[in-house]
Amino acid sequence: MARVGFVGLGVMGSPMAGHLAKAGHSVTVWNRSTGKSAHAVECGASEVRDLAELAAGCEVVCTCVGRTEDVRQVLAMLMPAAKPGTLFIDHSTISSTGAAQIHSELAAEGFSFLDAPITGGSMGAQKGQLTVFVGGTADDFERAKAILPAYSKRYELVGGPGAGQLMKAANQIAVGGALLALCESLAFAHKSGLDLAQTRDLLSTGAAGSWAFENYGPKILAQDWSPGFSIDNQLKDFGYCHESAEVVGAWLPGMTVVEELLQRLQSQGRGGDTTAALYEVLAQAGAD
Repeated sequence: MARVGFVGLGVMGSPMAGHLAKAGHSVTVWNRSTGKSAHAVECGASEVRDLAELAAGCEVVCTCVGRTEDVRQVLAMLMPAAKPGTLFIDHSTISSTGAAQIHSELAAEGFSFLDAPITGGSMGAQKGQLTVFVGGTADDFERAKAILPAYSKRYELVGGPGAGQLMKAANQIAVGGALLALCESLAFAHKSGLDLAQTRDLLSTGAAGSWAFENYGPKILAQDWSPGFSIDNQLKDFGYCHESAEVVGAWLPGMTVVEELLQRLQSQGRGGDTTAALYEVLAQAGAD
């Protein structure tokens, strides 16, 4: 069993840390804001209020925070106390270019780094059924295999440093398209006088079925806009998709449409709502 530190106990990080503890690893957790460690501690993790203490006692440190700059800030506080050879696994969704730069910077200081963004949503995290896209070296990936099964159903090395974030960008582009398809379909059904529950159930069993139908469909039926995955986070991820698309020369017309619709909700102060709230924009829109 490994000595693992976990930094960032949000919607995804909290259950992930809990799964690590329940799997028998020695887990130490830290979160910037207080009051989010209860679940992990209940599962057997120990909490510290000092990142240096966490780094000094762990051979592997996982981070699950917000943006590229957040990852850099956390690592800057961890590295001075970390032992040479410490493996840092970042589960945040950040810039691919930034992830590759962080890998080089940490390697120069004698540390290992994997960019390992996750997908599967909050339910996937709670069930320990996430998918992990890993970028880095084969040797570091082999080390990570000691802990990844605790919270994931599938984890693969997809390329070198930064490649995990490129795969996550591809994932988010597809997620955006599926979200629009779901919301547009149900808004059309609503305006057509069809029963929404029946529409969702029937379409889920055929060619239209998707993760979005299974996971966001119930939220739309219940008019439950609590995250889950927030509009703010989706738009943040879309920004990284645009950044990567500019580098590789890709055109993202579909994603851009979803981005513009979600920005309408964000401008209304609804950035904290689930992305499934996109349904309301379409359901309330009138025909031109």
